[in-house]
Amino acid sequence: MHTRYRLPKDGGLMANATPSDILQRYEKIRTGIYDSEYSGVQHLSNVIAEMINSHSKASSGKGAAAPFVLGLSTGRTPIGLYRELVKRYQKGEVSFENVVVYSLDELYPIKATAQQSRNYRIHEDFLSHVNIRPENIHIFDGVTPLDTVSEYCKAFESGIHKIDLMIMGMGEQGQIGFNEPGSYAKSRTRLVRLNHATRKALQPLFHSYDSIPRMAITMGIGTIMRSQRILLLAWGESKASIVRKVVEGEATDQIPASLLQNHPNIEMVVDETAAELLTREQTPWLVGPCKWTKKFARKAVVWLCGEVKKPILKLTYQDYIENSLGPLLESVGSYDKVNIDIFNDLQHTITGWPGGKPNANDATRPVPSKPFPKRVLIFSPHPDDDVISMGGTFLRLVDQGHDVHVAYQTSGNVAVHDDVVLQIVDTARELKFGNKFDHVKNLIATKKAGEPEPRELRDIKSAIRRAEAKAASRLFGLNEETHAHFLNLPFYETGGIKKGMLQQEDIDIMVRLLNEVKPHQIYAAGDLSDPHGTHRICIEAVLAAMQAVKHEAWAKGVQMWLYRGAWQEWDLGVVDMAVPLSPEEMIKKRHAIYRHLSQKDIVPFPGSDAREFWERTEDRTQNTAHLYDQLGMAEYQAMEVFVKIENGGAEN
Repeated sequence: MHTRYRLPKDGGLMANATPSDILQRYEKIRTGIYDSEYSGVQHLSNVIAEMINSHSKASSGKGAAAPFVLGLSTGRTPIGLYRELVKRYQKGEVSFENVVVYSLDELYPIKATAQQSRNYRIHEDFLSHVNIRPENIHIFDGVTPLDTVSEYCKAFESGIHKIDLMIMGMGEQGQIGFNEPGSYAKSRTRLVRLNHATRKALQPLFHSYDSIPRMAITMGIGTIMRSQRILLLAWGESKASIVRKVVEGEATDQIPASLLQNHPNIEMVVDETAAELLTREQTPWLVGPCKWTKKFARKAVVWLCGEVKKPILKLTYQDYIENSLGPLLESVGSYDKVNIDIFNDLQHTITGWPGGKPNANDATRPVPSKPFPKRVLIFSPHPDDDVISMGGTFLRLVDQGHDVHVAYQTSGNVAVHDDVVLQIVDTARELKFGNKFDHVKNLIATKKAGEPEPRELRDIKSAIRRAEAKAASRLFGLNEETHAHFLNLPFYETGGIKKGMLQQEDIDIMVRLLNEVKPHQIYAAGDLSDPHGTHRICIEAVLAAMQAVKHEAWAKGVQMWLYRGAWQEWDLGVVDMAVPLSPEEMIKKRHAIYRHLSQKDIVPFPGSDAREFWERTEDRTQNTAHLYDQLGMAEYQAMEVFVKIENGGAEN
């Protein structure tokens, strides 16, 4: 299914009116920015198919044709590309019969049959589905004996006579392959030791940190630089920071991908979210002419306040002129008019009535007063995202008398630690409710690294997370039997970290719930990170379901509000609604998060942030309130903020 989720475009750089040399003047690597991963993948697939087909035509009639040599990486970044290439092969648009493939890297030591291995993944995602000849596949042997691995790497390197096209993603430290920060610019194929950050990023693929290989075999940077052409890929906002450093920063061995600036034929291909920190996306008024809509003007003014450290109403004409915002004044009017308009615009995002205030003039309020009360449906990708990300707003909607439903889209079972399962089963044993402790302990012992967990164990973990979500709902005053919905979308139920693709079955489940609740207002997680991650798939499911019901009478005029996950917050330039929270509401929100005991202290996949979820969300919402205060608004304890999607996310 095509990607539907992207933030609404409202003003910005008039790229068509800007010569490419000016448009990309801050960029040291030619960069193509696409509105979604899907659009970027179409471009990449066109390039790859055209190069392979052109090579085949040029080689025809010349006897034994030289093969087209393709360098490939694995990981999450190229998954969408590989799926598209398989589709094009199946349609007869490209053949891989005369293509030779070299894989970029492999963990060491690891067997080719292990599901975490690069060998397994590249076959599973791509090579097993096209007509490439087995003898044309060159992937590092992850079980080469340690005493001969250096000679093996030299032989592999000498066998790479050319690479016509190299396709790569990159790590969040700018790693390419397993070339870690500090890698030598002329390095060749070799065995390397992985740093802590790289191993930590691999942890979701393994059952424990200690089971992650400490080494890897990788093509060197010098090997990669010999490629005739390089396509470097990045999707999602989690890559935005490193994209900026690689594309606009200095070339340094501390950011290995930045060394590719010296390649004569390289293109960076990113979606809008991965590009959001590039100059032409973050501050496009520094690049060329812009279309100055109200919201885009707000984005610029909020940025300016941060640059000059002033609230909105203290900005001066000189502040605008010295920071390249003269065109804004030319378009909108005098600086004091801009100040007042933007101040009022931002002030009007603040409301203590997220469901609308009854019998009030709603001309400048983000939510209409009628109907009241509203039927509200909160979609939560995992069983705790609702209270973590919008717990204060959730509580206020219930307290203000709205008919609030919450729908947990996935079971969240992979995020329950085995020790938690044993503790809960042991509690049941101690209470004489039944003795399943030894059975469950043996069940856990049957787990195999890289393979799906046993179904019975996953069912127990799902039950734990359902009970926790019900407890949090009860705390907020919801009837958990009638207003808490557990959808258990099938795409998630793989038993491992890698999830399936969104299918019609998932969307049908969502459609049934929408038609049952008939909401006036919808809340959903609007994260912009990995397009193949659970949050992104869940918002795609919401949007696809809304598209399916858009002709229903109840769906007319539905408002959809997007919240963020535990790690990021919306930029104030795009916020449509800000809900202030009192100290008491913050405490109750914290207690609701506490109900998710399996996610406290020993979360299996915590990421690089060591704070607990309640700490992350409190710091985030208090920082948002502080930002509003710095811009000249009233000072609040904390704020949850939302972005609105028109028409409930349904396309016209």
